[in-house]
Amino acid sequence: MNRLKLYFRLIRMDKPIGILLLLWPTLAALWLASNGKPAWTLVAIFCIGTALMRSAGCAINDFADRDFDKHVKRTAERPLTSGKIAAWEAVVVALVLTLLSFLLILPLNALTKQLSVVAVIVAGSYPYFKRFFAIPQAYLGIAFGFGIPMGFAAVQGTVPPAAWLLLIANVFWAIAYDTEYAMVDRDDDLKIGIQTSAITFGRYDVLAVMLCYLFSLGLVFAVGWQFGLRGWFGAGMLLALGCALYHYTLIRARDRVGCFAAFRHNNWLGAAIFGGIALDYALR
Repeated sequence: MNRLKLYFRLIRMDKPIGILLLLWPTLAALWLASNGKPAWTLVAIFCIGTALMRSAGCAINDFADRDFDKHVKRTAERPLTSGKIAAWEAVVVALVLTLLSFLLILPLNALTKQLSVVAVIVAGSYPYFKRFFAIPQAYLGIAFGFGIPMGFAAVQGTVPPAAWLLLIANVFWAIAYDTEYAMVDRDDDLKIGIQTSAITFGRYDVLAVMLCYLFSLGLVFAVGWQFGLRGWFGAGMLLALGCALYHYTLIRARDRVGCFAAFRHNNWLGAAIFGGIALDYALR
C-alpha cells in the first residue's frame, strides 16, 4: 500500500491541476469538432486518456530530472528524487500508463492513432528540452495541447486549420501559466542551469505572461467566432480575460506564493473558455 501511495504521488494524482490544464482545451476541441454534440464514448476516452498521459508524463519527467530536482526546494521530496522509489520504477509506471492510453484509442480511426504516436514522442522528449531550449514552455504547450488535433481527427477524420490555430493558442497559454510556475523556482533553476521562460524573459517576465494571455485568448476568440459562437461564448471569453487580469495582480510583485496561486488559477481560465463553448452550443 505504501508503494502505491508513492506511485500515486509520482504521477501527481494528488495534484490534479496538470490534468485539468490538458483536459479543458481537449474538451473544447471535441465540442467544436462535433458542433457541440460529441459522442459520450469519445468524451470518456479522451478524459481517461488525458489523465493517463499526463500521469505518464509526470513519471518520465521525474526520471529525466531526478538529478536536478534534488537541488530545488519544491521538488526535493518527490518520491523518485528522495530515493523512495527507483528510477526503473518510474520508467515502468510511465510505460504501463502509456500502453493503457493507447489501448483506449484502439477503436478510433487511423489518423488519431498516428497523432497519438507524435503526442507520446513530444511528451517524452519535453523534459530534455529544458537542457538547451530557452523557452521550453512553448514545447510544453504542444505536448499539453495535442489533444486538440487528436480530438478533431477522432470526430472529423481530419485536422482542419482551426485546430492548429487552437494548438498555437494553447502554446501561448502554456507559456503564460508555466512562466508563472517557473517564476516560483527561478532562483533554484539559475543555480542548476535549467532553461525556463522565467529566466529568458528576465525583468520582462510579467509583461511576457500578459502578452501570451492576450495572444492565446485572441486566437481562441477568432476560432470560436469562425465557428459561429456568439453570446455565451463571448461571456466565457470575458470571464477568461478577467482571470488573466486577476493573475496580473498575483504575479506583478513576483512573490512565490502569488505566482504559484496564479498558475493554479489557470484551471478556472480554461474552464471559463470551455464552459462558454459548451453553453453556446447547448442553449441555441
